[in-house]
Amino acid sequence: MKFFTEDKTVLMDVTAVKESQDGIVVEGKIMGTMPMKAVLTAIELRAGLRLLSAALVWRCLRMLARGR
Repeated sequence: MKFFTEDKTVLMDVTAVKESQDGIVVEGKIMGTMPMKAVLTAIELRAGLRLLSAALVWRCLRMLARGR
């Protein structure tokens, strides 16, 4: 999975999402060269879910259905 900047360059390339005792570990590279491992904790996951609105969830579902 890739995250892009507004000018369509690759910002982050996620190569793995794994479980760990500390939470969920996201592995990948930032800007194509810098390896990273980020841990998503339960507290941060709850904070992230608060950022989602019904309209945004609906938009994600439509994107998945269209394949774009």
